[in-house]
Amino acid sequence: MTEPQQGFAIGVDLGTSNTVAVIRWPDGRTRPLLVDGAPIMPSGVFVDESGRLHVGRDAARLAGLDPSRFEPNPKRRIDEPTVLLGDRELPTVDLLASILASVARAAVEAVGFLPTAVLTYPAAWGTRRREALQTAARRAGWPPVMLVPEPVAAARYFADVLRRPVPVGSALAVFDFGGGTLDIAVVRNDGGRFEVIGTGGLEDLGGLDVDAALVEHLGLIIGQTAPDTWSALRNPSSTSQRRDRRLFWDDVRGAKEMLSRAAVAPITVPGHDQAIHLTREELDKVIEPLIRRAVWETGNVVQRSGLRGDQLAGMFLVGGSSRLPLAARLLHADLGIPPTVLEQPELPVAEGALAELAPVSGYRTESIPAGNSRPMAAAPVSPGFAGTPTSGPAYGNASPPTGYPMSAAQAIPPQISSPPASGVSAPPTQGFSAPPTQGFGAPPVSGAPTSPGYSGRPTPPPYVNPPTPPSDEPGKPRRTGLLVAVAAALVVLVVLGGGYWFFFRDPDTTVDFKTITAYGSMDIGEATKIDAVTTVVLGDRVYVGWEFDNKYQVAAYDLKDKKRAWGPKTVEGANTTWGLWPYSKGILVTGTGDSAGGALVLLDPNSGEQLHKEKYESQDRIYPLENVWVQHSSAGKKSKAFAWNGDLKWTRADNEKGSFLVGQTNAADLRGPAYLGGTPQNLELKGRTDLISVDGDGKIRLLDAADGNKVLRTYANDGDSYSTYVTHDGKLFLTSTSAKFTVKVYDLAKDGEPTQIFSATDDKRKIIDIAPCGTDRICILDGAAYEGTDTVLRAISVTERKQLWQADAPGTKVLVPVGKQVLATTVSGTVASALFDQSGKQLLKEDEDRRSVGVRATSGSLLFLNKVPSSSEADIALVGVTAATGKRVAVGTVNDVTGSSCSWNAAYIACESKGKLQVWTFAK
Repeated sequence: MTEPQQGFAIGVDLGTSNTVAVIRWPDGRTRPLLVDGAPIMPSGVFVDESGRLHVGRDAARLAGLDPSRFEPNPKRRIDEPTVLLGDRELPTVDLLASILASVARAAVEAVGFLPTAVLTYPAAWGTRRREALQTAARRAGWPPVMLVPEPVAAARYFADVLRRPVPVGSALAVFDFGGGTLDIAVVRNDGGRFEVIGTGGLEDLGGLDVDAALVEHLGLIIGQTAPDTWSALRNPSSTSQRRDRRLFWDDVRGAKEMLSRAAVAPITVPGHDQAIHLTREELDKVIEPLIRRAVWETGNVVQRSGLRGDQLAGMFLVGGSSRLPLAARLLHADLGIPPTVLEQPELPVAEGALAELAPVSGYRTESIPAGNSRPMAAAPVSPGFAGTPTSGPAYGNASPPTGYPMSAAQAIPPQISSPPASGVSAPPTQGFSAPPTQGFGAPPVSGAPTSPGYSGRPTPPPYVNPPTPPSDEPGKPRRTGLLVAVAAALVVLVVLGGGYWFFFRDPDTTVDFKTITAYGSMDIGEATKIDAVTTVVLGDRVYVGWEFDNKYQVAAYDLKDKKRAWGPKTVEGANTTWGLWPYSKGILVTGTGDSAGGALVLLDPNSGEQLHKEKYESQDRIYPLENVWVQHSSAGKKSKAFAWNGDLKWTRADNEKGSFLVGQTNAADLRGPAYLGGTPQNLELKGRTDLISVDGDGKIRLLDAADGNKVLRTYANDGDSYSTYVTHDGKLFLTSTSAKFTVKVYDLAKDGEPTQIFSATDDKRKIIDIAPCGTDRICILDGAAYEGTDTVLRAISVTERKQLWQADAPGTKVLVPVGKQVLATTVSGTVASALFDQSGKQLLKEDEDRRSVGVRATSGSLLFLNKVPSSSEADIALVGVTAATGKRVAVGTVNDVTGSSCSWNAAYIACESKGKLQVWTFAK
């Protein structure tokens, strides 16, 4: 084969349903590679009786002879070592290799040799899947290839080819709606290199699902007049019937594509002379429930990334199914940003990947090494302060199941989505405003809230952490005798209790920081074979979860004995997204993405033994309480409560117009460490004996956790379609941003109407975050400027119903309560932090700290990280700061850690590094 010439390159996007390749000439020109005469090749593979593999259109045509020998979507089988086709069991990598070999042959025909290549992969893919793709490329005869995440490639096309602005520090949402799956990512420009800061998607939603919905719709029509014809199309039993079925599906697909350009499209019914006419209105009506799911998932991913729709630099739609006009229309209406979609949305990912091979004017080329880029867990969203369930825990857990309030941005408005025209009920989104119901609040709308200024519809509050107010009770005088006795007791505890105080130090105390030192470690697996590592420090244990060999592993490390306490324990399931949620009474593990359904598993925290297992879907939410944990299913329209031993305690049906739950937080949650973004890391379960249900009939109900069907109090819902709900220490805060934003509060200890405690004077300003910031106080972060240059922090007195002070906090996005102080910081983009005392005085003394990311270690101390943790290995420098004074101590650096895996408490930080759980101590 001729040696490659300088400058030629090829980008390949091997998709679930279709594969696309783009060649770049030395002079910079690009054009799609024609494979079998077309720029888009179906990704299907057929094996004939001799064992020969056929790909693309040939495979699809041969499938009509024997469907059992055809695999239409090999990429979906990436986690399976082999696939059975007919009577042959073939390695999955060989199926992928056959597709890449076909592309390679076409490339050689086009330029005379096989050029330098870059292949794309879904951002959520871990090391094992990427290695399978590289193995497939080798078997297809390719030289070593570069791998680039698909959303990064799309972002490069958006910025480099379309020349759309994506300023440094800003982010772009990529909506990749292909034939088989929906992949969503938020990609940030980190100074010329694009970094994936949030991922999500729906593996059970793609163009094929849209086609199936249309076929079922048409089947209802055909079945009324020609039942035999429809029966043959649904269940073909002969070669001719299978051919008719394939032709019918092809015609439906063609009509769907035609309706992106025309108002009516004909569809031929095999065996009938008269065609059926499908209208754009019919198409939209049939597929709207599916597109709503896509829109909601997009909103969730944007929120988990710490952003609002109006804070994005853009939204780029790629993948063949994204050309559906309804997709762009609903994304624009519900998220408040006009999407960019091309005439051929299948091409940008392959062409954008080429930008990673050579510098492009204005951008520095830095590819993301395949072995160093791991799926990034979504931003924190475990139990927090504002609102309802969101998704994605602190960095490390993906898609958090917990339904505790987190932040305004994650709260849900009072209206629950009205049933779509098709009669399919749309589930409220995790952490995103649920759409209004007919006759309930605002006019019927469905979908996530929109940004200000679009359609007057709900605005998704920015990403918010779980505010939980620190106690503000003044210190009481102590007697000397008692102090001496306590000191003596502490000495005994330290000497005889093996350092008990060191592990269980009062989280209200100020940490006495020291230079960081290695404390202990535990092997968890070969670094290149494990993925999605999560750690959570709880008491004297570090719980760690990771993905390995298509399974999820969980283990516990004992901090006192410096050794493995138990594990690894295996949680079965071919899930693509896992979450680890340790509580004092049990460990909850969630998994979604398995075609057979997700899983929710309860483990014993002392032994790791499995106590209970439930089905779990991506839009379910979990609410841990004192004696039970509650699982709310939007799809199932009900809540179920289980004791911490796994026994079912009660079931409650949702209101017929929809329901979502809101869990309370308390002051104890704020005494301990918080995830990145402020979500409490260790929930105090004691005293959590009730739950709030916001119902579609216009009522807010306080439920007894011992029996969810027992209503303790009922309130009229004073919210609107712009409202969010946040609860803390017996109070429900309701915010609205329909015009000049307001804050109202319900006292959950008694009946009555809510009291308005604040009203903004400027209708351009929107709430960014809300959190408690002292006894009888709540703090609000708000702003109007896209860049965050005018962001202001306000302290509001709940009792006096007035603003006590305000201070500038430019560039900040989230609030973290820290004792009597409050930290404003960021979780993405350009880093900024500001720490304020009770009078509004800024306490951070060094510019370095104001340009760092702050996290709570205790209610008296903070850790500052010099960069936002990501899923790539990096060195992270730490500074300890005393919250009351701003005094700082440079603690040191943790090297080669996967930042998204890290967690901390008052004395330790735990992270994954090179296949090990590594623990360091930073407290004397």
